[in-house]
Amino acid sequence: MTARTDIWAVVPVKEFTGAKDRLAGALTPAQRQELARTMVTAVLTALAGAPALGGLAVVTVDPEATELARRLGARIITDGARDGHTGAVEAGRKLLAAEGRAGFLTMPGDITLVTSDEVSAVLAAACPFTIVPAHDRLGSNAVLCMPPLSVKLRFGEDSFYPHLAAARDAGLEPRVVELPGIGMDIDHPADLVRFLGMAQSIGTPTEKLLRAWGW
Repeated sequence: MTARTDIWAVVPVKEFTGAKDRLAGALTPAQRQELARTMVTAVLTALAGAPALGGLAVVTVDPEATELARRLGARIITDGARDGHTGAVEAGRKLLAAEGRAGFLTMPGDITLVTSDEVSAVLAAACPFTIVPAHDRLGSNAVLCMPPLSVKLRFGEDSFYPHLAAARDAGLEPRVVELPGIGMDIDHPADLVRFLGMAQSIGTPTEKLLRAWGW
């Protein structure tokens, strides 16, 4: 097994109940739950379809997310699942590091336009620290570390530039890869409008869901 094919993906998925509360002004609780489920399905499907990925792990205690992940052949990690995004990612990558994996890639569950080709592009660009920013260049929508613990990570809405600084503090020059699908996360109502503008000619399940709700 080469180093590149021993890169595992780690996706934190919190419970769908109560998901996406920052969209509360735009969607009902039931709609937010369905949206989260649909977006996570798209992300996990894209990762599972990337041939160069060594494996897929989902950090979750949500029953539906667990069942979905298992259907796609993913490994389930429960440690850290309720410790926030950063805590869940840390639990996953520490486990991979303990197993001697060459690298780890993490993405959030709300980048619903991601494709297997984009995942493959990130893997092809793999270096000790590779990052794909959010469309606003504030968030970090894909982070790849080789080895898994090479850079200290802390996620949040303004994590992109701090992650660049953390990589340089570790003596690494970050590689920034711009990818539109990975860059399009959905956190705020304005993101729904931006997403629909990008997705209108694609016909994704997420777009169809939002259109059915009158968006």
